[in-house]
Amino acid sequence: LRYYLFEGRRYLWLDRKGAFIRVRYLKSKNRNKRDFTDGHCRVKLDVNSFRRRIYGPNLIDVPVKPYIKLLFEEVLNPFYVFQIFSITLWMIDHYYYYAICIFIISIISISISLYETRKQSVTLHSMARLVTNVTVRRNSGGEECVSSVDLVPGDCLIIPQEGLLLPCDAALLAGECLVNESMLTGESVPVLKTPLPAGGGKYNSETERRHSLFCGTQLIQAKGGGPGHSGALAVVTSTGFFTAKGSLISSILFPPPINFRFYQDSVKFLLILGCAALIGTIYSFVILLRANVTWVELVIRSLDIVTIAVPPALPAAITTGTIYAQRRLKKQGVFCISPPRINVCGKVSVFCFDKTGTLTEEGLDVWGVMEGGPAGFSELVPEPRQLQPGPMLSGLACCHTVTLLHDQPIGDPLELKMVESTGDRNVVNAEFGGHKVLSVMRPPTHQIQTQVSVPALAIVQRFPFSSALQRMSVVTVSSGGRSAFAFIKGSPEMVASLCRAETVPAQFSSELRNFASEGLRVLALAAVSFSCVSLHRGDVEKDMQFLGLLLMKNLAKPESAKVIKILRLAHLRSVMVTGDNILTAVNVAKICGMVGSDEKVIFVNATPPTARSMPTLRFSLEDTQSSVEGSFGYHLAINGKSFAALCDYFPEHLPKVLMRATVFARMAPDQKTQLVKELQKLNYRVGMCGDGANDCGALRAADVGVSLSEAEASVASPFTSKTENISCVPLLIREGRCSLVTSFSLFRFMAMYSLIQFCSVLIVYTMKTEIADLQFLFCDICLVTVLAIVMGRGGPSNELHPCRPPASLLALPVLGSLFLHTCTIILVDTVNLTLSVVLCRYIPLNSTVFGTANLPNMEDTTVFDMSGFQYIIMAVVVTKSYPHKKPLFYNVIFLCLLFILFGVMTWLVVYPGHIACRIFNLYNITDMNFKLLLVALAALNFLICFFSVTDVGIPCCSLKFNIKVILRRQGSCIDWRHDF
Repeated sequence: LRYYLFEGRRYLWLDRKGAFIRVRYLKSKNRNKRDFTDGHCRVKLDVNSFRRRIYGPNLIDVPVKPYIKLLFEEVLNPFYVFQIFSITLWMIDHYYYYAICIFIISIISISISLYETRKQSVTLHSMARLVTNVTVRRNSGGEECVSSVDLVPGDCLIIPQEGLLLPCDAALLAGECLVNESMLTGESVPVLKTPLPAGGGKYNSETERRHSLFCGTQLIQAKGGGPGHSGALAVVTSTGFFTAKGSLISSILFPPPINFRFYQDSVKFLLILGCAALIGTIYSFVILLRANVTWVELVIRSLDIVTIAVPPALPAAITTGTIYAQRRLKKQGVFCISPPRINVCGKVSVFCFDKTGTLTEEGLDVWGVMEGGPAGFSELVPEPRQLQPGPMLSGLACCHTVTLLHDQPIGDPLELKMVESTGDRNVVNAEFGGHKVLSVMRPPTHQIQTQVSVPALAIVQRFPFSSALQRMSVVTVSSGGRSAFAFIKGSPEMVASLCRAETVPAQFSSELRNFASEGLRVLALAAVSFSCVSLHRGDVEKDMQFLGLLLMKNLAKPESAKVIKILRLAHLRSVMVTGDNILTAVNVAKICGMVGSDEKVIFVNATPPTARSMPTLRFSLEDTQSSVEGSFGYHLAINGKSFAALCDYFPEHLPKVLMRATVFARMAPDQKTQLVKELQKLNYRVGMCGDGANDCGALRAADVGVSLSEAEASVASPFTSKTENISCVPLLIREGRCSLVTSFSLFRFMAMYSLIQFCSVLIVYTMKTEIADLQFLFCDICLVTVLAIVMGRGGPSNELHPCRPPASLLALPVLGSLFLHTCTIILVDTVNLTLSVVLCRYIPLNSTVFGTANLPNMEDTTVFDMSGFQYIIMAVVVTKSYPHKKPLFYNVIFLCLLFILFGVMTWLVVYPGHIACRIFNLYNITDMNFKLLLVALAALNFLICFFSVTDVGIPCCSLKFNIKVILRRQGSCIDWRHDF
């Protein structure tokens, strides 16, 4: 057996294909559901042993590497390789102080990194590894207790009544399970799982989610597994890294690269600095060669230029802002499992929101019931319990997945409200009139006393809600009854299509439109009777009798409108993606402010081709007005069927619709994911906020996925908010923008630090001297490192600004400002050196020696003084606050440090004293006027650099250039509305 492991998954060699093939088996979409139901107890021991060899142990084993191996891998990181090279070079150059400091800092950094890496590995290992004892049914019919490690696909798993933490993926064969899937999906409400329908069809765990149990989920309760079993029965479909949990753990261990321009440009910019280092190395090589230095010193000095022009601390410095942002988010109840995504938040341009539970309250209030039939609809009844006993009341009481846990009803909030409104009680009863049942619904006591004819109903089969099918159904029997009665509940359009046409009221469409336009959640109910109990779903959901409509009020969360208003003012587009009715969704969009009161809604209706017609694409206004002219704006609204037809038959119009659509209704989970990907193709940075399993695919596909969950962290998305409303979205965007601006500032600061030191070293090399070791140490540690650490502490602005921060380090404003700063530094250094020669009592250096032998001297001292000021100047200039960060004075530590360091540098220039001169190898300049002139020159340097980055400098020129480009493009554009 030849195989290899890649990202935890096995790849087997197949001779007939001549290649390694990924092991799939029961997870394959080609596996038929009949294979489970017919053969789930027929896995022989020899087959079981063979499968164990193929699939390996059922373990999601995250390796916890020993510290020695982690250390070896960490040291081989290009960053630390460059650090080791630099430290070695500095030690050879007798630059012991700085080399030792950097060595100590590197050791501390490596130690922290090793500790955090191992801690995360241990945490992930304990979270991923699950070993327990389970009971399986063998081929002989007997039961055996085995370790979960020995499970293989095809094993028949007996789930105890009290539940368990599931160690594999499985398809439910018999009974029902109440499952908590919050760890995988972020869904806080337990989900009821029902048996896999009998019959053919391809099995797919994603499309059969309501019948599939996933590894790592907590099975709270199981029941109805068959004669002699109080639990449930399931067949193992996937093990190890092939499970849903294994896939998510794999995505954490091996995350896909983040396609973010900032990180790509960082590498390019380092290459630019590398080119500058090469030029500087060649220049210093020529200067040193003319100075007749030894070849050893020539090589050391030339290579030293590389460590100056390309700072080793640059990669670590730019992550400082992200670390501070992650800490602030955690304090606000937002948890992040992918820190690099924080910077991506700063560039989000479109944010998609689920409706129910995200924009609106999770629970709904029953607004009323309307019975319907061939004669039309009856009067609206506010309380379902006021209905006369009949099919409608029975359907409301029974068509649900509510179950009991410790005698307390638990389930979907909508269904809990529905059952509560009928007054019926849910009772778990194993036997009911000779039938094996799942639960019994008994009418209220007062109803039993006054109307003896009202029977209790037992639920014997459940076909759970499916987003793709837009409905659920149950099969019930009454006590002593020989026939079964099936009820169906779902979207009105879907339920009506399954009913006999003569039973659907003629006013159905108009009434539905009226209620949906008022923002009500509308569900339809239907029923049909059968002579037998054991039925397939396809046999149940057809030729039904329409019963009526259930109307529920889904109130918008009070925070939703406020947040949407904030996003609109910041020119951030908000999009609603929901499985609800399109009219209800439009109404909620208006309430939340996605659609303004003076804006129009245009419905997009696309239909696929039929045998008699071509595909069509139509646009219709929401009301009777015939034009959008004169309105302030318009929004498109489209449902899932039209979206699918648009993608398949009108792809040329898809981008135009996506750019204007605000409401996407009746969207299936896979369509939500497709929508996110289509928006990304249009170069949008897409955010997605949701709260349930239906949103998982879209959350993972989005650039920024936010799951609203009570869990501290969910692997369903990079971000998890414990605050169950969308108020976390502006916070996340503000922190993302702040982090991105901080990363830019730190990158520019470290780049300018390198260029300042680069210029300083080349100047002193030209003058046949060099900078003293303690001067280097003071600049590198006391000035640059300390400033870089506290610079990123600045928090985000309290408001979202309409403009987004740039994401490119190679943009014109960034490169322009760096070029201008570099020119200013070179000019100031040149003037500084000229003044020291002209105005002071200049003493020429000894031309027969080179380097430290010429220390102390005027040239080195003035260069050191000016470069010290320039580091502080750059720290102020590149720390851009407005409009994405709080003003500089909010960062008190940074501000105090600036004043202290400025005072220290002024003291070293004006009156250093003999001790400071001796320590730093400074030349004692006696001319006070010249000293004050140096301070004035530094002030002039600050003013030039500061005003070049304000609105009257580089940004202003860049803005004018961009406006000209935009106007030139708009001149050739045509309003796309006329293209249809």
